Amino acid sequence: MKKLIIINGPNLNLLGKREPNIYGNLSFTDFFKTIKEKYQEISLEHYQSNVEGEIINKLQEVGFSYDGIILNAAAYTHTSVGIGDAVKAIETPVVEVHISNTFAREEFRHQSYISPNAKGVILGFGLQSYELAIQSFL
Repeated sequence: MKKLIIINGPNLNLLGKREPNIYGNLSFTDFFKTIKEKYQEISLEHYQSNVEGEIINKLQEVGFSYDGIILNAAAYTHTSVGIGDAVKAIETPVVEVHISNTFAREEFRHQSYISPNAKGVILGFGLQSYELAIQSFL
């Protein structure tokens, strides 16, 4: 059984409440329940933190034993050299995910410190971006 983890960064714990015009009305907890039911053939976990160092710690913890990491580092995507370096340092492939199309937003969101070391990047498909990332590991 493949073992995947979704790691979410800052403010993604507020999905369903935060800027619904960009992120939608569904909480990540509710969305995660549906994808766990849909993909019962894989072991799927979820981790969220608003703290950069905790995200780095989690990447290092799972980055040598899991089959895949789906990472939405949120705003840290554009600012964290540390998270980018952690993705580069681990062996587990990482798919970078964003709910919104970051290239249709503010210019500072066009830069990613994760993309150069990611297996792939999926953005702009709402919460379905996570599901597309899961499918990339099957």
